[in-house]
Amino acid sequence: MARLSSFRLSSAFVLGLASFAPLTQSMASGLPDGDGRELVNGVCTACHQTNQITRSSGYNAEDWKELTSTMVDLSGSPQQQDDIVQYLAEHFPPNTKRAPTLIPGDVNITFEEWQVPTLGQRSRDPVEAPDGTIWWAGQWGNLIGRIDPATGEMKEYPLPTGSMPHSVTLDEAGNVWYTGNKNGTLGKLDVETEEIRVYPMPDPAARDPHTAIFDDNGTLWFTLQQSNMIGRLNPETGDIRLVTLKTPRSRPYGIKIDAEGAPWVACNGSNCLVKVDPVTMALSEIKLPTPDTTVRRLDIADDGMIWYVNSSQGRLGRLDPESGDIREWPSPSGSKSHPYALVVVDGIVWYNESGMRPDALVRFDPATENFQSWPIPSGNVHAGIVRHMRSTREGDLLIHQSSTNRIMKVKPEHGSTIQ
Repeated sequence: MARLSSFRLSSAFVLGLASFAPLTQSMASGLPDGDGRELVNGVCTACHQTNQITRSSGYNAEDWKELTSTMVDLSGSPQQQDDIVQYLAEHFPPNTKRAPTLIPGDVNITFEEWQVPTLGQRSRDPVEAPDGTIWWAGQWGNLIGRIDPATGEMKEYPLPTGSMPHSVTLDEAGNVWYTGNKNGTLGKLDVETEEIRVYPMPDPAARDPHTAIFDDNGTLWFTLQQSNMIGRLNPETGDIRLVTLKTPRSRPYGIKIDAEGAPWVACNGSNCLVKVDPVTMALSEIKLPTPDTTVRRLDIADDGMIWYVNSSQGRLGRLDPESGDIREWPSPSGSKSHPYALVVVDGIVWYNESGMRPDALVRFDPATENFQSWPIPSGNVHAGIVRHMRSTREGDLLIHQSSTNRIMKVKPEHGSTIQ
């Protein structure tokens, strides 16, 4: 099931390219010789490294054309488009080098997807508002956007220069808050006036607000990955307080709030989870068993269990915060699967295997310890990746495919067998 919008062109990514930056050995790393090599390098490395091509699952010419059209508009240069597509199809045909191990089961799911207007923006982190609209962050497009799922109508809001939002979240009034990942700010979009208020970090070392979430008291908690900090903003006063993690280069990433109002943070640079005292901001670090563990995201189930992805080891983990017991399960696609985003809905754990091509959506039932998984589509092709997922009020999943500028809703349907 899909609903695709018609999209306007982004002047930042439209190609009227007859020339581009000179080819360098570092930029072209991994691209084989052949007609179209310089063109592919010049166009594609404007947005990503060439390893995104060399490590892909490969496509035929028709699918390469569809995939690249979600990233950059080449319709005004049909010969360049054809040269690029033919080069990619010849040198990077379909392959199974990183194919996921897909597990069948008795749950069916449907995907509803929207391609966002501005190409090349790397849309991500969708979240549902109280009125049912969906908001997202367009990090590379320096914007945030809104979808009306009932009509498919979309609107994008440009942000102050250099914000490069990493994520969005909503307050109780439905206002949209973003993390200015590049310029060290938090920002609030008033949905009524469409005015934006900016909150700069009080410490110049706090460079990169990452993921944010509100607690029940209306306080905004957020992580700063490369700065190795956790922050707290009081929206009423504008006061921001920051604390630094005990372990250097812990790289705090995902963040969630437990039933007692305490934030829990995932460490993407160390084998730890961190609990924050909501009053004093004192940090309690819980070390995970495998020293090489890194954790992208976590979530907290209704029974209080902390679920996390052991991204570096290809495992799904669970911490009992009361007993301290930790247990992990191998992800279906193994140690290289790199689990990334995660959400718990009605006791079921959902996450994705971002190291696979295609990106696989995985369902885990703690009661039976059974896995089930599906390839995540992007139109008629499969190209990832999901970096954050959240649930809707109806229990559906909100995910995205940042490589193809898509926002997606996943609806589980029980009682149907997947072959």
